[in-house]
Amino acid sequence: MEVQKQNLDKAIEVENTRQVMLFNQAVIDQRYGYRIIKRIFDIIASLVGLILLSPLFLVLAILIKTDNPAGGVFYSQTRLGLKQRTFKMYKFRSMCTDADEKLKNLLKYNEVEGAMFKMKEDPRITKVGKFIRKYSIDELPQLWNVLIGDMSLVGPRPPLEREIKEYTDYDWQRLMVKPGCTGLWQVSGRNSIGFHEMVELDLKYIKKSSLVYDLGILFRTIKIMIMPNDAY
Repeated sequence: MEVQKQNLDKAIEVENTRQVMLFNQAVIDQRYGYRIIKRIFDIIASLVGLILLSPLFLVLAILIKTDNPAGGVFYSQTRLGLKQRTFKMYKFRSMCTDADEKLKNLLKYNEVEGAMFKMKEDPRITKVGKFIRKYSIDELPQLWNVLIGDMSLVGPRPPLEREIKEYTDYDWQRLMVKPGCTGLWQVSGRNSIGFHEMVELDLKYIKKSSLVYDLGILFRTIKIMIMPNDAY
């Protein structure tokens, strides 16, 4: 009974902490120097990345169409970014063409808590899709989102519109900065981390964000792409 009481007290303490707002949008917006330099770096890095990776993109396009000819090469989703603005986020298609319709029947098998859906043995994923998701190659088209300014290389992952319906005011703080292709969540465990832990990591990133911190996350991301963690 004592252990259960301690666990309950701890859960209440965590929940109470989650009700405290950590950031003010106006203060974040005033980091002009960091935002300008980060945007310049994003433009240069994404443009160079798209040029250098174009041969790989061509190979992937052929593999995706060969594996599942019915669908297109790319897949886009409406996501929410900075200050709740919607945009189209692009990926290489890793699922069957009717994946969104099938999701409705799979939500009950969700393997993470909170406003996310993750399923390790997701039946919607194609053969090629399983490989490119494991190595996070399906995310590479988001370099275009970075180039046009919807996203940054590093930042919180942009949520789906259906996910934000479950957000508290505390969770909304994730959207006080531009979303990223990678972030602290991805390099800290990814699918082994639940929604609330992801929010805490995103807010930790916002608090500590700097060019040096961003570069550190990018280098860790490259390492994980070569030696994958638990991505699926």
